[in-house]
Amino acid sequence: MLNSRINLAGFAMVLAALLAVVGVARADEAADPLNSPMWEDMRSQFIGDDRFLFDNRVKVSVPNVVENQAQVPVTVDARELADVRKVIVFADLNPVQNTLTLFPNDAQAYISFRMKVEQATPVRAAVLTGDGVWHVGGRFLEAAGGGCSSPAMARNKPDWSETVGITRGRAWRQADGMSRLRMTIQHPMDTGLTRDNIPAFYIEGLRVRSTSGKVLATVELREPVSEDPTLTMLVRLPAGEKLIAVEGRDIGGNLFSSHIDTSWRESRLDVPKSAE
Repeated sequence: MLNSRINLAGFAMVLAALLAVVGVARADEAADPLNSPMWEDMRSQFIGDDRFLFDNRVKVSVPNVVENQAQVPVTVDARELADVRKVIVFADLNPVQNTLTLFPNDAQAYISFRMKVEQATPVRAAVLTGDGVWHVGGRFLEAAGGGCSSPAMARNKPDWSETVGITRGRAWRQADGMSRLRMTIQHPMDTGLTRDNIPAFYIEGLRVRSTSGKVLATVELREPVSEDPTLTMLVRLPAGEKLIAVEGRDIGGNLFSSHIDTSWRESRLDVPKSAE
């Protein structure tokens, strides 16, 4: 009798574990709220076999009407989630889906920027938290398209290459201890998809840090980010420091940097230099 009870108890534990696994699988296999034919491909590309859930706490904002498909405002706000490690922004139906990745080392899970779209598409953010779970939010963007294949306006200027990497920015300290950082970096952000066969040429990495060397956030950019990227982030600048350093590189080997002053609210412009 005792052995039977032990066996039944063991069976119950195994059954509970199996039900828990099935419950996770069913949660992960929830229907895509945006009903995209590309969702499974997006899941495989950006999330893989990791656990995920569709989560309303990941807020993606896009305009109801798009006037310029090469400059579409996008805001991702996942500040309701704790312990955010990574934020990936992607567009299901763009020719290059991967758009931007934020690593908020000492920043909030928030970023605003502009992107190019080639057609109407779901725009999503996948947010990884410290427990290894991805939280996915998104919005469907109605757009006529053509933004990814449009040539950069900077190409019409004969001296465009001399201004690559020049950065302007402003920063405002907030009552909660964060600094709202907004910056614009001059760069054509070529997709490589235009009819004149201009190759891809875009900023691939930005690092935001304090002057004492503390990394506040890093951002990886891809082709769909708009020309002359304008980014807004919320970073935690250490007490007593007034400058925020922004360092970047593009796929052409150009390095550039700027310091944004939180007291004067103006950036000091630094001439970009080529990597050796």
